Amino acid sequence: MKKPFYQLAQKQDVIRHFTPNWFTVVMGTGILALILPEFPFAKALLWQLGASLWHFNTVLFLAFSALYAARWLLYPQEAKQIFSHPSMALFLGAIPMGLATVLNGFLKYGIALYGDAAIQIAHALWLIDAVLAVGIGILVPFCMFYKQDHQLQTMTAMWLLPIVACEVTATSGGLLLAHLEAGQHAAGILLASYMLWGMSVLPAFGILTILMLRLALHKLPGKELAISGWLALGPIGTGALALLVLGAQAPQVLAFIQLEQLGVFFQQAGIAISFILLGFGLWWFAIAVLTTLKHAAKDLPFNLGWWGLTFPLGVFTMAVLNLGHLLHISFILNIGLALAAILVMLWTMVMSRTLKGMYRGSLFFSPCLKTFLERE
Repeated sequence: MKKPFYQLAQKQDVIRHFTPNWFTVVMGTGILALILPEFPFAKALLWQLGASLWHFNTVLFLAFSALYAARWLLYPQEAKQIFSHPSMALFLGAIPMGLATVLNGFLKYGIALYGDAAIQIAHALWLIDAVLAVGIGILVPFCMFYKQDHQLQTMTAMWLLPIVACEVTATSGGLLLAHLEAGQHAAGILLASYMLWGMSVLPAFGILTILMLRLALHKLPGKELAISGWLALGPIGTGALALLVLGAQAPQVLAFIQLEQLGVFFQQAGIAISFILLGFGLWWFAIAVLTTLKHAAKDLPFNLGWWGLTFPLGVFTMAVLNLGHLLHISFILNIGLALAAILVMLWTMVMSRTLKGMYRGSLFFSPCLKTFLERE
């Protein structure tokens, strides 16, 4: 039995076993912080609560970044084994996605709290996030192709994690453009964001197609990976959300380079495609719920993968709410608010179990380290 956190034999144990799947905590907490003010009641209170949660989430991201950087500095031979591990490597995509929630918070809360400096910080973080997302989105799949062992029957929706980061960054690009002046630089961010969307959504839908085949041929994943099905909501929800926020900025940004009509097309096409994507997302949502209930009827062990219940649902909820506000259709807004309420309950449950697991020390475990030590 693992020792409680405060009784770990060495402080280095936490660093040595720290893996990037901890950044899923940042992803889930960050998306909740961004959604809280969307509820139509107690607006001032929920804004303050969301801002506090965003500050807490920023501290989490900095702490996790320091721990993971320390692992590479203190245990470089062990740390680099992640590129050979078929599941842990996928969680590298959680780093830029976690950072995206932090920079989005600067745009949602930071401007009111810190002034225009928040926009400059968000701009700098977006550039860093884009580099990380593209690098991980290319490097991790390449490692999957040439040095990792994968089989169709062991495939899960976790394959999406390194891919989805680019479209999350694209969404942040659209949010950032709302605070920048139209010009060559803004046009560059807009067009780059659409390219990031293409780098992510198209490969993600290829993965989803293969995943449907895997489920049909080899049935549901094991109980330890039961929550992974929720990850499919990520590329679907973020894909729709990115089209909506980028489309909202496209006409005025592209007008600066005499392409206003193209911007209007992007805006209208984004609305139409988002309806289709959200319909597909509702189908995956139902499959994910049924899969979870199927395993929950017997036993569903907790692990950090449970954070897959939060961020994918969160971005899907944001897309629904954005579409509802854009079209002023209360029915769509009510669906989004219902999903947001579910997100609050899921986050509360997962965070409480995470804190309990941290106290017990059961969550500090690196599968890639175990494999490395077995080979030694």
